[in-house]
Amino acid sequence: MYCLQWLIPVLLIPKPLPAGLLHNHVVFMVLYLTGFFLERKPCTICSLVFLAAVFVLCYSGIGNCLLWGTPSCQVYKQ
Repeated sequence: MYCLQWLIPVLLIPKPLPAGLLHNHVVFMVLYLTGFFLERKPCTICSLVFLAAVFVLCYSGIGNCLLWGTPSCQVYKQ
């Protein structure tokens, strides 16, 4: 579970408020995670725990996902 210490903080990085910076944030996250998985090759358990955390975070509410952008100004409340 040593590899989780490099993955869990990624979930805590806040998304930028300006919509122009959101694309840069998503690109950075995708490149960081791709580089991490290629370089460190985390164990299966760590990978599954991280992917489960991303899944729960992304589907818990609109605009929460760190892998695709939905700026807070475009979230429509019903």
